[in-house]
Amino acid sequence: MQTVPLLINGQFVESESSQFIAVTNPANNEAIAQAPVALDAEVEAAIAAAQNAFKTWSKVPTPERARVMMRYQHLLKEHHDELATILASETGKTFDDAKGDVWRGIEVVEQAMNIPALMMGETVENVARNIDTYSYIQPLGVCVGITPFNFPAMIPLWMFPMAIACGNTFVLKPSEQDPLTPMRLAELFIEAGAPEGVLNIVHGGKEQVDILLNHPTVKAVSFVGSVPVGQYIYRTATSNMKRAQCFAGAKNHTVIMPDANKEHVLNNMVGASVGAAGQRCMAISVAVFVGDSKDWIEELAERIGKVKPGIWNDKEAGFGPLISPKAKARVLELIQSGKDEGATCLVDGSDATVEGYEQGNWVGPTVFSNVTADMRIYQEEIFGPVLCCMCVDTLEEALAIVNANQYGNGTSIFTNSGAAARKYQSDVEVGQVGINIPIPVPLPFFSFTGWKNSFYGDLHAYGKQAIRFYSETKTITSRWVENDIPSGPNMTISLR
Repeated sequence: MQTVPLLINGQFVESESSQFIAVTNPANNEAIAQAPVALDAEVEAAIAAAQNAFKTWSKVPTPERARVMMRYQHLLKEHHDELATILASETGKTFDDAKGDVWRGIEVVEQAMNIPALMMGETVENVARNIDTYSYIQPLGVCVGITPFNFPAMIPLWMFPMAIACGNTFVLKPSEQDPLTPMRLAELFIEAGAPEGVLNIVHGGKEQVDILLNHPTVKAVSFVGSVPVGQYIYRTATSNMKRAQCFAGAKNHTVIMPDANKEHVLNNMVGASVGAAGQRCMAISVAVFVGDSKDWIEELAERIGKVKPGIWNDKEAGFGPLISPKAKARVLELIQSGKDEGATCLVDGSDATVEGYEQGNWVGPTVFSNVTADMRIYQEEIFGPVLCCMCVDTLEEALAIVNANQYGNGTSIFTNSGAAARKYQSDVEVGQVGINIPIPVPLPFFSFTGWKNSFYGDLHAYGKQAIRFYSETKTITSRWVENDIPSGPNMTISLR
């Protein structure tokens, strides 16, 4: 049985812990590795290594830090298929989906390569007579990332490349359910030239996270995961006077206007709703049909029903299993609640199975119509391949539904009306909006901007906001008196 190592001060070391967490293949629930529950002393050692490395890494010229990211980006691309295979084996994602997970992380590393331009300060000459003011952007210190199971490549790459490019050092606590991918990312980062202690990785659960959250050396915490854990981490980190950005739950709505291109809508909604088994925070889980577009619900359900789950290297599979038996049981319980509360189950994936992998965490595509806002399947984030359909008469009614929801991660509208699109993008209370695009995840030169209970904090991931989150601004006001200019034959000028 493979034991997942820790990364402390540039060395991959075996934990001395006697506690381990099984890493399983979700397609059959067989163990493929075991991750240690790191000892307190091991977590402390990782933090100390990061703190010590910060003393030198923070002084490395910004272009040199950018070159590390350039080499890292090249290695990630070179090992793209290998990373996707590792990722698929421990998450159950299809190979194409796994490659997409890796690629979206590579795009953030490409943004980190631009760090010299992103960390430029500002200057004003002569703010008063012979007085200039200018600002520097400087790193914070030791930063922490706590990442979820559903994107084990992309989300760690949201965090540590941007933080480290800014001159910080980093301690990553990846999900214990799929730590093999982050460890391979770390191996490639070291191969790219990252110095010892700049990136450290520990494994475990709440106890290990609490050490990170309460440690006085840690300056900033980034998190992606569920609402209850996100709220806990945000409260704990900020109560310890740390910066925190916590990305939490979602209930993403698509509004479908009657003038939309029907074929475009149906084709896009299939993958957006059940792709990745619905285990992504930007999945479309609610479709709000306006006016006559409700006539498309049955055809949409028919198309979704044809999508089949399967193992990662099955080219015919539309998506893989859920991550764990616990996740499967929760999704099945929510599907049953929808039936019990009066929604119409047009497609039922409760009894899905895959031949030869009957012990896997399979749930098939599921579609409900006649869903109302008081039902659990509407109120809760299902995190499974389940689509809820609702019907209204006007765009105003659709907006009222979306804006009343507690989450504000992503939303989209399908329409051929510029006026309708403009009204929706202006009035909707959601952080990321797609127009005729179902999943509007921004590229990394923008920021990932969830609202409401989808995000706790002030500065979001990647883009310009990440630079601000992982740095401080220092403002200098300077005056040099002209009478102090040296002159004469004994004047010495040093360029060093």
